[in-house]
Amino acid sequence: MAGRRSRPCSLLTSVLNTAYLLKESFGQLWAYEREGFARRFFENWRNSLKWQRLPSYVKFAEMIDRHWEGIAAYCRPENKVSLGFVEGLNNKIRVIQRRAYGLRDEEYLRLKILTCMLPLL
Repeated sequence: MAGRRSRPCSLLTSVLNTAYLLKESFGQLWAYEREGFARRFFENWRNSLKWQRLPSYVKFAEMIDRHWEGIAAYCRPENKVSLGFVEGLNNKIRVIQRRAYGLRDEEYLRLKILTCMLPLL
């Protein structure tokens, strides 16, 4: 009886281990600085999904394939932006939106967001 219970448990552990390793290895995609190398890595990663029986990962790979142009753009070194900068910019935009509460002119809000990054004269 004990042998019966350990088989499904070990199978589940094996599937979870495989899923974890695939998830961790996918993170390497963001380190590539050339689109061709990144594409080759992604194709190899997607091919490793073939016999794993992980439908959510296959769905994820299809989504990545649909959004490949944006991912390829990120691979270029001039397009890599630090998250600190992005968070700071988002915070400035939120403050501007809060201060502009009640104004209905979206063009004015757009101009305020664009000018918040200009140096002071």
